[in-house]
Amino acid sequence: MNAARQEAGRDRGDSADLLLPLWRALVVFRVITYGFAVFGVWTRWDDIRNQSGAVIQLVVMGVWTVIASIGYSRHWGRRNTRLAFADLIVTIGCMYLTLLAQPLVDIRGGASVLTSVWAAGPVLALAISRGRDGGLLGAAAVSLALLSLRGFDNVGKVLSNVQLLLVAGLVVGYAATTMRRANARLREAIAAESATAERLRLSRSIHDGVLQVLAQVQRRGTAIGGEAVELAALAAEQEVALRTLMASRPVSGDRGRIDLCMLLLPLATPRVDVVVPAEQVLLPTATATELVAAVKEALSNVDKHAGPEARCWVVVEDLGGEVLLSVRDDGSGTTLDQLLRAGSDGHLGVSQSIRGRITDLGGSVTVRTAPGEGTEWEMKVTTA
Repeated sequence: MNAARQEAGRDRGDSADLLLPLWRALVVFRVITYGFAVFGVWTRWDDIRNQSGAVIQLVVMGVWTVIASIGYSRHWGRRNTRLAFADLIVTIGCMYLTLLAQPLVDIRGGASVLTSVWAAGPVLALAISRGRDGGLLGAAAVSLALLSLRGFDNVGKVLSNVQLLLVAGLVVGYAATTMRRANARLREAIAAESATAERLRLSRSIHDGVLQVLAQVQRRGTAIGGEAVELAALAAEQEVALRTLMASRPVSGDRGRIDLCMLLLPLATPRVDVVVPAEQVLLPTATATELVAAVKEALSNVDKHAGPEARCWVVVEDLGGEVLLSVRDDGSGTTLDQLLRAGSDGHLGVSQSIRGRITDLGGSVTVRTAPGEGTEWEMKVTTA
């Protein structure tokens, strides 16, 4: 049963593997080029000094073609770089087996190396497995083996083959690296989609059960009064916490960037509403962290000065190259002169924790307030 599950898991993984067509193409390349090598020996049969040596070489090449093709067709072979390196070693060995069929002096005089284009197989395998560097390594190794057989005095004659090997290793390696990165992002997207689907399922269950019970407790506790009011307040807090959890998204980032919305959603309380876009708002991690710290300081000021009944709204707007974050309350408000005097009197929450943080980020801060009309902070930073 476990083996069947593991095999099914591998099959699902293969279906999402963008490199799979490259591995399949490599298997086809191996088989076709082996056929070319056999055809080449057949057309030059009368010119081969030791024909039995050529047969031995073709048999070894054929056996290894079967082994390598099976390996590259299986999951373990595509995940095992050692197979590609073994392919490189065996291929170079088969190149030197040409000495069984032709003396070295004949090869350096112009006789063919019987492996022909079949020798490019491990170059492609290493390029797919290890990217550009693997492809160039394989091309260099095969090229050195070819030069050692042809003689370094004949560099000009084999230069075109060396160039083709290097170009093949470079291009296929680059393509494999690009596809590998795309494959990683595809897997992340599939995982995120699965997590979202599971979250939605749980959210429906919670909404149909727990949230309705908490809402009922809140209403009944408020209606009964007395000690039940405290129970109603606790139910309201838990309801907000659950709703925030249901609305939350997996924390995800890309190259040092993180979703600002996911960091702000946990700040929601019965008195604080957090409104964010449906899409992620990705910012550099340091910028997002400083913005959240500034918002927490603004919310702290609401708790201290806006009044016990004041409500607050945290709103995120994605403006493309900039992010506008506003923190607004409906509390008692104050005057701009009082805010300035608070900084000069040593209360550094406004001047340092809010203005200072945003200024250090290269952003701007605007505050609007008036007695009896609440306070609104607008913080704007770039997304770069």
